[in-house]
Amino acid sequence: MGVCVIGAGLSGLAAAYALRERGLDFVCLERSPGVGGIWRRPSAGEPGPAYQALHLNSAKQLTGFAAFPMSDEMPLYPRHSDVAAYLREFAEWAGLLPHIEFRTEVLSVRQDAYGVWTVVSRGAAGVETRRTFDQVVVASGHHNVPTMPNPLPPGAESFTGAMLHSMDFMDGRDFTGQRVVVVGMGASGVDIAADLSRHAARTVLSARRGLHVIPKQLHGVSVDLIAEAPWFTAKSLEEQREFVEQALEVARGRMSDYGLPEPDHRIFSSAVTISDEILSRIRHGAVLPKPGIASLEGSTVLFTDGSWTEADAIVFCTGFDWRFPFLPDGHPAGATGPVRLYRRVVAPELPGLLFLGLIRPVGSITRLVEAQAQWVARLLTGEAVLPAADVMRKEIGGHLAGIERRYGMSTGSSIQVDVGSYLRELREA
Repeated sequence: MGVCVIGAGLSGLAAAYALRERGLDFVCLERSPGVGGIWRRPSAGEPGPAYQALHLNSAKQLTGFAAFPMSDEMPLYPRHSDVAAYLREFAEWAGLLPHIEFRTEVLSVRQDAYGVWTVVSRGAAGVETRRTFDQVVVASGHHNVPTMPNPLPPGAESFTGAMLHSMDFMDGRDFTGQRVVVVGMGASGVDIAADLSRHAARTVLSARRGLHVIPKQLHGVSVDLIAEAPWFTAKSLEEQREFVEQALEVARGRMSDYGLPEPDHRIFSSAVTISDEILSRIRHGAVLPKPGIASLEGSTVLFTDGSWTEADAIVFCTGFDWRFPFLPDGHPAGATGPVRLYRRVVAPELPGLLFLGLIRPVGSITRLVEAQAQWVARLLTGEAVLPAADVMRKEIGGHLAGIERRYGMSTGSSIQVDVGSYLRELREA
């Protein structure tokens, strides 16, 4: 019956490549017209978490697939269109396109009493198809459900401008001459604020809490190359923190020097934001930092420090949840509780259900997804064997206990991984 791979973005292509390399029978179902996931959407004009100003934050050496490196002509941090073209070239080179069914939406994935998985999908012509598989690999990403503040700021119903989520933002030029408030200091927030600052009449960045902003390079080396370097991974967490904190003190100084709130946590105790631009745009007066929004009144945005600004639009860069609506209720990778997957891949209670790419590393995700895919392929060929369900549950419990000590427990933190140690886990499995 073979394997069903859901999604033909980076994770889905990694899975397809690993399966094809071992001669395993599989089909990949992709609802869009082409490969590339979020990277192809801006050029295609499709809605999603990507936008026209999007570039890689990770170095091309670690973002390209190991067997098919990005070309020397590519910049170190390519634009979204370059990444999309690269992923298409990889799929062609690896012979994956004949295995991919485009414009095919997965409607339902269910397991019967015998462990067989039935996948119901709908193709471009609207015809539904039922197929059975031994295994299902979910590789459809985890940036598909925008999260807005709940509740919205007091007075939101009176705001006379536009309110949108970063999911609906495409190009800063759409706001030429407008006054825009960007809410949030994550990756999309700082990218969008920097983009807007070149077109909008006024760009304000509202940050409720402090986050660590890290430049793309430290000591002249891309930070994700540092994160995977043996000399860095050999350090303890405390030593890694001290190294990065000292480098940031030299390269950046304190966040409060830019009018931004100081983080209330040490580096690597929460997600970090990687950006070369935002602090420079603030220093040049192109972006005005402000604290959180206290209330809205007509076109006026009031901040918690008592200051205010007039605004024509507010862009909420307040993150994403994920949904796998085709899976049964209660599956272990839902967005309403901590993700409970063995080695962040395997669902112990649902044999044959596997997840790729449902992780958040500090650094490039590609090597980790490749390692996940290769481990899955070894499991399917019998080269690797899963332990008993109770052993898997114990590993999950230990992982989540460590997450809670370091980050505090939330759905998002439950998928955090460290590049070096996680790679070793997968390669030694």
